[in-house]
Amino acid sequence: MKITLIYDNDVYREGLQADWGFSCLVETEKAPKILFDTGADGSILLSNMEKLNIDPASIGVVMISHPHHDHVGGLWAFCRVNKEAKVYVPPSPRGLHGIDEVIPVMGPSQILERVFSTGELAGIEQSMAVQTDKGVVLIVGCSHPGMASIFKAASDFGRVYAVVGGLHGFREYGLFEGLELICPTHCTQHKGEIKALYPEQYVDGGVGQVIVL
Repeated sequence: MKITLIYDNDVYREGLQADWGFSCLVETEKAPKILFDTGADGSILLSNMEKLNIDPASIGVVMISHPHHDHVGGLWAFCRVNKEAKVYVPPSPRGLHGIDEVIPVMGPSQILERVFSTGELAGIEQSMAVQTDKGVVLIVGCSHPGMASIFKAASDFGRVYAVVGGLHGFREYGLFEGLELICPTHCTQHKGEIKALYPEQYVDGGVGQVIVL
């Protein structure tokens, strides 16, 4: 499994552009490439893709965690260059006018082989759980429903092995006991505390970071 950070508040690799928002490319066996969230600005999203040698046309699925602009703003630009990708959204796709076809995820669901949605939690956000031989890799947008709720939902698909994405004001650090990889991105407010508590598991985020599991 491979995760490439395309859009984030920070830059990991020189020559790429940071901006407030989140997007990553998820590549896993026996499934099309998945774009998880699309950042805020389509021009930045597509520019970073080009510099990372990611062909938008090669992506088969888009999964939107929640309809806040910093996670969905790049979707229109992406859909202009890739009209074939299936777009999975929470059941109330507010603010997605002009996108021809979206697939509402009505609850915990299998999206692709070994790829699942937690379903919309707390009426706002879904997360993605990918089953690997090492355990479940959990990819989150902002973690608005709270990590305890997200972990509980993801545990239906197996033991959570890793978490990647935005954690907002998360401070329930004991929930990360037993994880083997933690990559906080985007809106995470307490990265320093998480890194201090879990230095061996911690992986820096930023545009251009590539995580291979």
